[in-house]
Amino acid sequence: MRSLTRRVLLDTRYLLVGFPAAVIAFILLVTGFAAGLGTVVVWLGVPILSGTLLIARGFADVERGWLSDVLNRPAVRPRYKGAPEGAGRFRRFVHPLTIGQSWLDLLHGIVNFPVAVVTFVVTVVFWAITIAGLTSPLWVAFTSQIPGNMELPELLGLGDTYLINATFYLAIGLLGLLLLPIMVRGAALLRSGLGRALLTTVAELQERIDDLAQGRAAAVSAEADALRRLERDIHDGPQQRLVSLAMELSRAQRQLRKDPAAAHDTIAEAIAATRETLDELRALSRGIAPPILADRGLPSALAALAGRCTVPVELDVQIAERYTAAVENTVYYVVAESLTNIAKHSRATTCSVQLSRTGNVLMLTIGDDGVGGAHVAKGHGLAGLADRLRAVDGELVVNSPMGGPTVIVAEVPCG
Repeated sequence: MRSLTRRVLLDTRYLLVGFPAAVIAFILLVTGFAAGLGTVVVWLGVPILSGTLLIARGFADVERGWLSDVLNRPAVRPRYKGAPEGAGRFRRFVHPLTIGQSWLDLLHGIVNFPVAVVTFVVTVVFWAITIAGLTSPLWVAFTSQIPGNMELPELLGLGDTYLINATFYLAIGLLGLLLLPIMVRGAALLRSGLGRALLTTVAELQERIDDLAQGRAAAVSAEADALRRLERDIHDGPQQRLVSLAMELSRAQRQLRKDPAAAHDTIAEAIAATRETLDELRALSRGIAPPILADRGLPSALAALAGRCTVPVELDVQIAERYTAAVENTVYYVVAESLTNIAKHSRATTCSVQLSRTGNVLMLTIGDDGVGGAHVAKGHGLAGLADRLRAVDGELVVNSPMGGPTVIVAEVPCG
């Protein structure tokens, strides 16, 4: 009930206060536009039109602030590009005329006027009906024609007329009270819908484009970091081992002629080194999507990851359907990297991995009982996970206080 009352009061304030603002904006903008358009042939209209567009921008910013209350959305303001550096006075005068959003601001200031009139009238009428009807027992008594010298019994005798009138108007007031939230909300949505269409749609589209651009950049960065890390790990580990293995085999080849027993020992050492190299290559391949993921899906692939982890893993996968390769690879990579970090840094004795679907989002939760202190920052492994998730419009949340435990929650859109 309190939220409904607050909603009605916010919408009423928006409609009542916005009406005089709409009237003032309409007068200033129509006058400025007509004057500027009429004198543009003598160049005097250029600064007039530019000034009119700047005034429209000011009124538009006020309207955007109100929209956040009515629509329960953060205020989105378009980016108005400034004049280029070193631009002359005339170029600065003309610059507002080259911004498309400025003309949308002007259009809103003009079109908003008739809408504001209608919504203002609807709001005032329904508030008047409601207040007048609910207070009718008071004002009906004062407006009744009752002689001043009438005794109490006679006064009570006239009660029938009073009750009929008061009951009728009170019923109208109760009906108005029921319809008031609906009508006021509808009027507020009508006017705010116009404002959102003309004042914030371009900004929202630009924000979406920027998010997609950041996602692509994050994907490129994540892949580049992963390739550099894989290249470094291969160079520092298996590559050096393979070079050493080649040298050992060459030595064994020379020893075969002179000392077969020593050659046998050298070959045995080479075989042991080969096994160590294979183990290291398997460890590095955990960060790369394996064939089991493509063939059998996330449940089997995550089970394989959990089985290879040196820390006991409690796995709970509540999905069975297949998803796009980008989604499955992202989930697999996040689990693989997280389990690797847990095994290397957390000093945990147990960890858990849970994967479920909520609506059109895959919810991945990874926890451990380690020492904590993990955080998303450049230079840390979790930063790469955040970039990879951002590439698919996902989100990473890390809760890891010092002393533990650590909980990592990843949301991956899958719809």
